[in-house]
Amino acid sequence: MRRLHLVVLALVVGTAMLASIGLAQQAAGPYKVIKTAKVGGDGGFDYVWADSAARRLYVPRSGPTGRITVFDLDSLAPAGEIPNVNAHGAVVDPKTNHGFTTSKPIAMFDSKTLAVIKTIEVQGNPDGIFFDAFNQRVYDLSHAMPHVTVIDTKDGSIVGTIPDLGGQPEQTVSDGKGHLYIDLEDTGKIAVVDAKTLTVTTTYDLAGKGGTCAGLALDNKNHILFAACRNPQVMVILSAEDGKIITTLPLGMGTDGAVFNPATMEAFSSQGDGTMTVIKENSPTSFVVEQNVETAASAKTLTLDSKTNHLYLIAAEFGPAPTNPPPGKGPGRGPMVAGSFSILEVAK
Repeated sequence: MRRLHLVVLALVVGTAMLASIGLAQQAAGPYKVIKTAKVGGDGGFDYVWADSAARRLYVPRSGPTGRITVFDLDSLAPAGEIPNVNAHGAVVDPKTNHGFTTSKPIAMFDSKTLAVIKTIEVQGNPDGIFFDAFNQRVYDLSHAMPHVTVIDTKDGSIVGTIPDLGGQPEQTVSDGKGHLYIDLEDTGKIAVVDAKTLTVTTTYDLAGKGGTCAGLALDNKNHILFAACRNPQVMVILSAEDGKIITTLPLGMGTDGAVFNPATMEAFSSQGDGTMTVIKENSPTSFVVEQNVETAASAKTLTLDSKTNHLYLIAAEFGPAPTNPPPGKGPGRGPMVAGSFSILEVAK
């Protein structure tokens, strides 16, 4: 019996060692967090956006003291803020230097002075936001109808809306030729939109391969879409031309953003569990998980600086979850630890 116990113990230890080796191999790779700037400040957070041309990083903070905080993209030093704006995200048109927030109302601002030019009343419940250089338009995404409000960045006028995408939009990408791709979080589909007519031309069904997809990226050269999904936790890789699924690869838990870097031929997905998955495109038909980078818990969104190839994520620390959550609510998470809000810079 003693000998049997020793054999079982050896098997358990050996299995644990193999698992540790596997995790280490996943974590090993060229990318790492090279800088963590603890910038602090209160308020919630959602999206982060890098203006590579003007070297600025936009981080909206929501809540009673809602504002857009702006940082120097090279040093991560504070560069100003836009007060009294309760937004999820912000983008800038580099030609007009006009910025826009996804909020209600939308704030249009001067990206050089950070002064608000005007506010734009919109319907729905603004969440995601996307700037398309193809026709200098901003697409404000809403989980409630109308699903998309389209704004001309030159004067801030509303061009039109897309009332119904067939699901709740999360992230948008463009091929720069008049086609938009929008992942629909609640239906496991991707809507293809004609940017000229503002109509849905077709919808790609992920066919159960991925659901609750909250991130979307595009390899425009090879017409490949990367849909980052939460249930199951996979990156669904498919053709942007016909929606045919090429393959799926595993992700961490709680993805809420994806980007593709054509300079390195890599797709990135940021997860709330404190990991960032790097997928290498070896060819238009060959993809592998190159690395799972350890970031920070709650770092679920990301942005790419196309000039330096560095990635930026935002995160904070949270206290214990409440023991008696409100009726009908899950356990949730505790209050943010004061001063813990940080910007993470990731690079090779």
